[in-house]
Amino acid sequence: MLENFLISLEIMGKGMAGIFVVIGILTLAVTVMGKLSKKDEREKP
Repeated sequence: MLENFLISLEIMGKGMAGIFVVIGILTLAVTVMGKLSKKDEREKP
C-alpha cells in the first residue's frame, strides 16, 4: 500500500513539473512576442 502511494507521488511530481515547464515556455513565448510587437509599432510611425 505504501509502495503504491510513493509510486503515485513520483508520477504526480513528474506531471506537475511538466505543467510548470510548459507554463514557463508559454510565458517566455508571450513575453518575447510582446517585445517584438512593441518594437515594430515604434518603427512604423
